[in-house]
Amino acid sequence: MNDPAHHDEDEDQGDVFLDENDVVQEITVDDEDLPDAEGEDDDAEDFEEADDSMHIFTGHTGELYTVACSPMDARLVATGGGDDKGFIWKIFDGDWAFELGGHKDSVCSLDFSTDGQLLASGSFDGLVKIWDASSGDLKGTLEGPGGGIEWVRWHPRGHLVLAGSEDCTVWMWNADRSAYLNMFSGHASSVTCGNFTPDGKTICTGSDDATLRIWNPRNGENIHVVRGHPYHTEGLTCLAITSDSTLALTGSKDGSVHIVNIATGKVVSSLTSHTDSIECIGLSLSSPWAATGGMDNKLIVWDLQHSSPRCTCDNEDGVTCLSWLGDSKYVAAGCVDGKIRIWDSLSGDCVRTFSGHSDAIQSLGVSADKNFLVSGSLDGTARVFEIPEFQ
Repeated sequence: MNDPAHHDEDEDQGDVFLDENDVVQEITVDDEDLPDAEGEDDDAEDFEEADDSMHIFTGHTGELYTVACSPMDARLVATGGGDDKGFIWKIFDGDWAFELGGHKDSVCSLDFSTDGQLLASGSFDGLVKIWDASSGDLKGTLEGPGGGIEWVRWHPRGHLVLAGSEDCTVWMWNADRSAYLNMFSGHASSVTCGNFTPDGKTICTGSDDATLRIWNPRNGENIHVVRGHPYHTEGLTCLAITSDSTLALTGSKDGSVHIVNIATGKVVSSLTSHTDSIECIGLSLSSPWAATGGMDNKLIVWDLQHSSPRCTCDNEDGVTCLSWLGDSKYVAAGCVDGKIRIWDSLSGDCVRTFSGHSDAIQSLGVSADKNFLVSGSLDGTARVFEIPEFQ
């Protein structure tokens, strides 16, 4: 080893170990395999958890299930969750919030009246509470259903409120007088979705019993029951009604979407491209198009005139909720991976991904001025994202 002659020989050869003949094996080193320099790991984590939101509401102490934006006040938002509470709060105003207390179970559904004056909250405790949207004061508590409230909806032109229950029934009240008006009975399982038609003359409800029922709101008469072939084979999960009040679109756990003529109760078309449960449906305000989201990670935009898919948008995870952004061509998809993806319905391209949530998105709302997208997540927060460029 200490042979001076050997030492000199090495010096003469210069960088002896860089000679190609000395290479025994080449190993490709990935950046991830390299040890982190001290402090570097923290930066990597920060980068990983980028937050694109410009306002975070942290008033809840449990998972968020529902978000509603006021149709009149662009900054007014309501959220409800698993902490048995709802809140009314304002975008940009971190210190301002009214707590909607008094429910004994999760607040799973919220809806502002069409004029923006009232807010209805539905809970798994079986109660619907009516709140003054500007003051946060409780106006009344509506009782009747024997099971948890699945959803609440307002009449398009008045203070009538409709709610579907786990006990197979649908209830309607006059919210100004807290007065019971009608109960719609006939479903054989939980009533998972429903609404008034936009003209206010008819009610459509969907159930876990795989049927759609069409009702006369005045006398409670069940006009049509839609079931059996070629309709859904499993429970309904979501429903949308066209602006002219003629068609109801329903989605189901069976992965199918069907279009029903409300006047006749007949299935006029079936939209079959999803391969897993449909979680949400939304209708474009500017085109005869619908968007559907499912647990197969797909958001599909449909041309309703031809009952065919315009584009299929592949997300990284299941799509739990969606919202068209005003009357634009853009639709937002809330996903199980906590991301919100904005899709161009013309090209089928994902034009933006909003990060910030650390768990599944449960609900999306768009502010009255169309400048803000509000999301509620199982991570316990609501986040606000700016979307003026997608109008």
